[in-house]
Amino acid sequence: MEGIDDHLKMNLDILFVGFNPSIRSGETGHHYANPNNRFWKILHESGLTPRKYAPDEDLTLLDLGYGFTNIVSRPTKGADDITKAEYSKGREQLKAKIEKYKPKLVCFVGKGVYQEYRQSRHIAWGLQEDPLSNATMEFVAPSSSGLVRMKIEEIIEIYRELPILLDKPVTERTAK
Repeated sequence: MEGIDDHLKMNLDILFVGFNPSIRSGETGHHYANPNNRFWKILHESGLTPRKYAPDEDLTLLDLGYGFTNIVSRPTKGADDITKAEYSKGREQLKAKIEKYKPKLVCFVGKGVYQEYRQSRHIAWGLQEDPLSNATMEFVAPSSSGLVRMKIEEIIEIYRELPILLDKPVTERTAK
């Protein structure tokens, strides 16, 4: 199964980065398309979108300044099916995308995604103190998968930090 298209443009407010597309996303060609995934609800209830969008509207979020990609493009049933070689290749591709498109903030949708990206295990939720680029903030949020054991209210609360970060002046956002 082929990967799904990235939704990218220059200077996005937020680039959302997932592990890889689900089988459902691979079938439909849309990000976060699995009906058990709570991504669209989380975006709306955290104040990032004016309404709850559907997966087939993912491309329209570029108009709001939000883009989508994954660290690995191959759809799988779960992140456990991703190989070390795929992560290594994906890590380099993701770094190149961030460098090229220069989003204000990269939101890693899942701690494990960020762990693979930065090759680090000790990561807290929220804004990261040592981004790879001074031009882009790095933010770690819980996965929106229905398999996550956190309460949805706790997840939404973490995502509520995103619009607050975007309202800060650039010097405050990139300060270490």
